[in-house]
Amino acid sequence: MNASVSKEPLDARDRPARLTVGVVGAGRVGPALAAALQLAGHRPVAVSGVSDASRRRAAELLPDVPLVEPAEVLARAELVLLTVPDDVLPTLVEGLAETGAVRPGQLLVHTSGRYGAKVLDPALRAGALPLALHPAMTFTGTAVDVQRLAGCSFGVTAPVELRLAAEALVIEMGGEPEWIAEESRPLYHAALALGANHLVTLVAQSMELLTKAGVAAPDRMLGPLLGAALDNALRSGDAALTGPVARGDAGTVAAHIGELRTHAPQAVAGYLAMARATADRALVHGLLKAELAEDLLVVLADQERRPGGPGPGETR
Repeated sequence: MNASVSKEPLDARDRPARLTVGVVGAGRVGPALAAALQLAGHRPVAVSGVSDASRRRAAELLPDVPLVEPAEVLARAELVLLTVPDDVLPTLVEGLAETGAVRPGQLLVHTSGRYGAKVLDPALRAGALPLALHPAMTFTGTAVDVQRLAGCSFGVTAPVELRLAAEALVIEMGGEPEWIAEESRPLYHAALALGANHLVTLVAQSMELLTKAGVAAPDRMLGPLLGAALDNALRSGDAALTGPVARGDAGTVAAHIGELRTHAPQAVAGYLAMARATADRALVHGLLKAELAEDLLVVLADQERRPGGPGPGETR
């Protein structure tokens, strides 16, 4: 552990004082978190952003906060939010450390779900205090994000000495800290992506198909259905499974796939993959009867082997 970390006063770790805040990367996340910290009494002093969209977000959520280069953000701020894409983060941290931009005692926070605190090791060696605080929420880049942080879970990873400081910052932003071990960060992030990112794709595909079927307001039709399905899944897990796959209605599933091949062939692979995953889970949990599962799995296997569709073990 870096000596500068071990010498940090305990009270500063337990409850961060009012801090000057900087943002490197004015995407959808950084300005919202800085605005939330401002509501808690901290003071945003600098933000960096390259694109016009980033600059607009910064102007909306952090008015009167100057736009400067990343190194200047670190020069002005005691707490720096590194809110850049995952693939950019390691190189950014190394560059800031190598150029001397990182100051001893500076709180350096990244919001990547994929990485824990170790990605900040170059900054740690320069004396920074590394924190990984990932909000488990999707962001719009607007003021509504600040309100949505209330009750939002954050995946927190940090050196033990900084754990209380990390948790305090999350609470000040209105969030709920959830401790994630360094080695578990990739699995943690995969779980969130599987649930949230793929959900958006599924809902968008469903809305497109309903529109093709002549439904005038697919969002209004899906809202109550999906809301109930999500609530049931969160409450009951696999016991909430319903629909033709869970019931073993092989003929209905075959009809679905036929319609998709005609009207939305790009959705067939996803339907087959999810149908098989649903059938497997329904079988394991006793919701799908074995005698019905056999016909269903035959339908799925036949459809996977059809020309123009994914072959066994393949996706397209």
